[in-house]
Amino acid sequence: MDAFVLSRIQFAANITFHILFPSITIGLGWLLLYFKFRFQRSKDEKWMELYFLFTKIFALTFSLGVVSGVTMSFQFGTNWPGYMNTVGNIAGPLLAYEVLTAFFLEASMLGIMLFGFRRVKPWVHSLATFLVAAGTSLSAFWILALNSWMHTPTGFEMIDGVAHATSWKEVIFNPSMPYRFAHAVLASGLTVAFLGAGLMAYKRLRGDSGAAVQAGLRSCLFLAAVLAPLQLVVGDLHGTNTRDYQPQKLAAMEALWESGEGVHLSLFALPDEAERENRFEVSVPKLGSLIVTRDPNGYVQGLNDFEGEHPPVAPVYWSFRIMVGTGMLMIFAGLYGAWSLWKRGELPTWFLRLLQWMTLAGWVATVAGWYVTEIGRQPWLVQGVLKAKDAVADIPPANVGVTLAAYLLTYAVLLVAYVTALFYLTRNAKRAGDVNRKPNPQ
Repeated sequence: MDAFVLSRIQFAANITFHILFPSITIGLGWLLLYFKFRFQRSKDEKWMELYFLFTKIFALTFSLGVVSGVTMSFQFGTNWPGYMNTVGNIAGPLLAYEVLTAFFLEASMLGIMLFGFRRVKPWVHSLATFLVAAGTSLSAFWILALNSWMHTPTGFEMIDGVAHATSWKEVIFNPSMPYRFAHAVLASGLTVAFLGAGLMAYKRLRGDSGAAVQAGLRSCLFLAAVLAPLQLVVGDLHGTNTRDYQPQKLAAMEALWESGEGVHLSLFALPDEAERENRFEVSVPKLGSLIVTRDPNGYVQGLNDFEGEHPPVAPVYWSFRIMVGTGMLMIFAGLYGAWSLWKRGELPTWFLRLLQWMTLAGWVATVAGWYVTEIGRQPWLVQGVLKAKDAVADIPPANVGVTLAAYLLTYAVLLVAYVTALFYLTRNAKRAGDVNRKPNPQ
C-alpha cells in the first residue's frame, strides 16, 4: 500500500477511536445536569450517587478525548498538508473558535464540577455543570460546522487555488449543517442512554437493586425511547439533504448502479464494483424511490452517472446497514424497556443481559454512520474543491506504516483499559448513604 492509502487508514483508525469520547461527553454533560436538577428538587441522594459515578466516567472520557483529538489534529500537518494549504483559511478559524469558545469553557468549569460539590454554593456547582454541558455541545457545533462545510461548501471563493471566506454565515450554516448537527447530537444522546443503561444493567445483574440503579435504568431507557425514534426521523431528513447535494453518496449507500424511476430498496447484496452490479441481491421494488423522493415512481440517480467520481461502494453500503441495523435495535430496546418499566416496574433478566451487551452500541452506530459520511465523500476531501489524493503528504509509506502500527497498538490497549475502567467504576460506586458524607478533616 502506498502512503495515500496508509494515511487514510491511519486517520480512519484515529477517528474511530477518538469519536467514542466526544460522543459520550456531549450527551453525558446534559445527563449529569438532569441528575443534579433532580437532586436539587427532591434532595434524594440516589441522584447524587448517579451524579458522582457519571462525573468520574465523564472525567475519564474527557481526558482520553482530548489526548486522541490532539494526535488527530497533528495529522493535518504530517499526513495531509494539502488540506490546510488549500482550505486553511476556512478550517483554521473554525477550529480556533472551537478551542476558544468551547474547549476553554469545558476545561475551566470541569474542575468545579468534579471537585466543587462541597466547596462552592449549590447554584455555583449547578451552573458549572450546565456550562460544561453547554461547552461540549458548542464544541460539537464548531466541529460539525467545519465537517458539514467540507461536504456542502458555500460562502467562499477560490483565489490562486486557495479558499477564502466571503460569508462566514454561509460557511457555518451551510446546507447540510443543521441536519448533520441534529443527527450527531441525537447520536450522542443515544450513545449515553445505552452506556448508562448498560452499566446500570450490569449492576442489577450483580444483585444491586438499589434506588440509584433503578433510577438510572429508568432515566436512560426513557431517554432512549424518546431519542431513538426521533433519530430515525432526523436521519431520513438528512438522507433527503444528501439526495440533493451528494447523490453519488446516496447511490453508494444503496448500491444503486442505474438511474431510473421507481427504484428498489436493497436489503442485502454483495456489490461488485468491477462488474458494476450487485450479487445475491434481496430488494423491495419501488421502496427506494418512495423513501428518497416520497414518490414510489420518483427518479433517483445511480452510480453509473458518476463513474470515476463516486466513493467505494461496499464500505459505504455495509456501514449504512450496520448503522441502520443498530439503530433499529436501539428503537426496540428503548421502547420495550420503557414499556416494561411503565407497565411492570421491572425488566426481565434476558433484557438486562441485552442492555449490558449494548453498552457501547451507540459507539458502533456512530462509527458506522461516520464511515458512511466520510467514505461517502470520496474521492473528495472537500466536495468539488479538493480531492484527497491532492492533499496527502509525499512521505515514504514505511514511515506511515510504522506510526499506523503504533497507533493501532496504543488504541487497542487504551480501549480495553477504558472499557475495563467503566465497569470497575460502576462496580465500586459509592452507595447513596455515602455520597454526602463529610470529608475527613485530616
